[in-house]
Amino acid sequence: MPLGLIGKKLGHTRVYDANGVVIPVTVVLAGPNRVLQIRTADKDGYSAVQLGFGPQKVQRMTKPVLGHLVKHGVLDDKAAGKAREKDDNKEVLAGVAKVKEFRNFSKEVKTGEMLSVNLFAVGDFVDCIGVTKGRGFEGVVKRHRFAGGDMTHGAKGWHRRSGAIGCRLFPGHVNKGMKMPGHMGQVQRTTQNLKVVKVLEADNVILISGSIPGAEGDYVIIRESKKRPKGWAPKVAPLSAKKAKAAAAAAAAKK
Repeated sequence: MPLGLIGKKLGHTRVYDANGVVIPVTVVLAGPNRVLQIRTADKDGYSAVQLGFGPQKVQRMTKPVLGHLVKHGVLDDKAAGKAREKDDNKEVLAGVAKVKEFRNFSKEVKTGEMLSVNLFAVGDFVDCIGVTKGRGFEGVVKRHRFAGGDMTHGAKGWHRRSGAIGCRLFPGHVNKGMKMPGHMGQVQRTTQNLKVVKVLEADNVILISGSIPGAEGDYVIIRESKKRPKGWAPKVAPLSAKKAKAAAAAAAAKK
């Protein structure tokens, strides 16, 4: 995973490009991200950067998290020792609420450094990872898009069911993986090749075309697109001799 940031999905809106075309976008608050830890291949066996996002009160953190922050210089030992005391502790740390590790981070960073949305630029393609909305217990018509049974012609009580699921005498059981009613949604999904439309560095906001998995207020991961990294451009097939001659003639006619 080359470049990446942790963000929070704020909502949806639309913007206009230079030609006045409406572009639906998702608004993501993606900064600042604090560099909590740097792993190297020599010491840890792999290279990675651990990022944190979101403000959190020190008194609400668990002891393992406090120890981790002290170890890597984000929090001093004295403040960590007083974090669990029953006093009016109002100290808030930025970039520690949500922690995520990004392997093979392509940017050189230092522990404690704050990363902003300027990691991405307008025109870049990104992959967005999030947890989809939970839909609860759903039947096969909504969950798997089954057609269901007839609504007329004497069909009674079998309108939104799946039908027979058995295998007769052999093998005499229900096959594994049979599509049936059950819990729908609330699973991690990745939407690939979304385009960055606008980067608002002052507000730590990035506008991404299209939709991102998850509800408003959910944490999302924004990473550099695996299929369309920085500098990617669509391949254009060369024109045939006949089409090139026609295009040259049309250009000359316009002059």
